[in-house]
Amino acid sequence: MAEDEKKFSKHILGKTVVTKSGKRFGEVGNITFETRTGELIQIVLKNATGYASNLDLERDTQGDLTLPFSSVIAVGDFVVIAEEDIV
Repeated sequence: MAEDEKKFSKHILGKTVVTKSGKRFGEVGNITFETRTGELIQIVLKNATGYASNLDLERDTQGDLTLPFSSVIAVGDFVVIAEEDIV
């Protein structure tokens, strides 16, 4: 990403997470990252949809569904993920 394209986490929190085909997963509740490197690791979902809940996704220590940040392909009005990267 170019310098002017950087997004701060506060701009991503609360956005709806959807797949390329438009399936809703929920909203971005939190983002986990590696503190030493700043590498983004996971998106923690809040208000997960029934569709997301029925998938075999990882859960964090609080039981919330998580998605690997590597599955994110775009951030704009929505956070778009590649479903094939997580299923």
